[in-house]
Amino acid sequence: MTYKVLPLPPDIDLETKAVLRKTASAHRFLAELKGVAATIPNESILINTLVLQEAKDSSAIENIITTDDELFRAELFEEFIGPAQKEVQNYARALRYGFEKARLHNLLTNKLILEIQEILEENRAGYRKLPGTALKNQQTGAVVYTPPQEYDTIVDLMDNFEQIINDNERWPVDPLVKMAALHFQFESIHPFYDGNGRTGRILNILYLVNKDLLRLPILYLSRYIIRHKADYYRLLQDVRDHDAWEAWVLYVLDGVEQTARETIVTINRIKDLMLDYKHRIRDQFPRMYSQDLLNNLFRHPYTKIEFIMRDLQVSRPTASSYLSKLSHDKFLEKHKRGVSNYYINRPLLEIFIPKY
Repeated sequence: MTYKVLPLPPDIDLETKAVLRKTASAHRFLAELKGVAATIPNESILINTLVLQEAKDSSAIENIITTDDELFRAELFEEFIGPAQKEVQNYARALRYGFEKARLHNLLTNKLILEIQEILEENRAGYRKLPGTALKNQQTGAVVYTPPQEYDTIVDLMDNFEQIINDNERWPVDPLVKMAALHFQFESIHPFYDGNGRTGRILNILYLVNKDLLRLPILYLSRYIIRHKADYYRLLQDVRDHDAWEAWVLYVLDGVEQTARETIVTINRIKDLMLDYKHRIRDQFPRMYSQDLLNNLFRHPYTKIEFIMRDLQVSRPTASSYLSKLSHDKFLEKHKRGVSNYYINRPLLEIFIPKY
């Protein structure tokens, strides 16, 4: 039977007892994450480091694969930017752009959704206008789902999506339950030729920020989805085939809780490492130490002379001297690329390497 996408809200009560119990738990860890994030004084440290990791993981779901080293080196040197690194950088740029716009206007509009997808795909194709799009099993090639084909239908459904995501009165359910339904709806509408999955995952985090469940865009479900990728696609399809909403919503809520728990640990490890570096650099190099230097070393696991010059407003010889001292005393690892050097904050990098 062909599934027909209907406007939200669905004609079923999604707030079952099991869902409400799980919702309470997910909210508790989201609140803890929001508080822990506030203990890092420079928000760009979390945004830059965690956004890049989410960009890598979200792209990996679409089989766009890059290593941490390839990705971080691409942030330093243009010649290291290959197709996969470019895709990941576009994702990070789209997420940062969406965050700034959503924070400024406190709305998630269709215009913003189109702009996010445009940054991801570097084109202005907009919503699908031509029929023929179908989602297929990657192993067998069999069609598993055919999304709406008509342009006018896609526009009408996206107008409904915009209303529901921004108006609490249109469907007054718990925001985490609504997020699960909105993600299902967006992936089922499949409004674009390309970039639907990545755009949908960006919308998840922007929605949490818009609902003030988080202040910064630092909770990402992509790593959770990678671990449970088969369940993700199966449960999406089960809603279409069997109206199995509860299992889908519980999956998303479990992803929010697990990811929040892990991100709390990550931020605490960053904070502890920053304090360690702060005290040791200040003790060993009191004339060199500054908060700007510390921010530079933690905004990105890799750095270079030009970044120190820019962030600290110092000369090239001074920046070179700082990095030489820090690498000599094992705060940074020195690596060579042609005639240039770059430096790795190895303990910070180790925090981001997934243990799965």
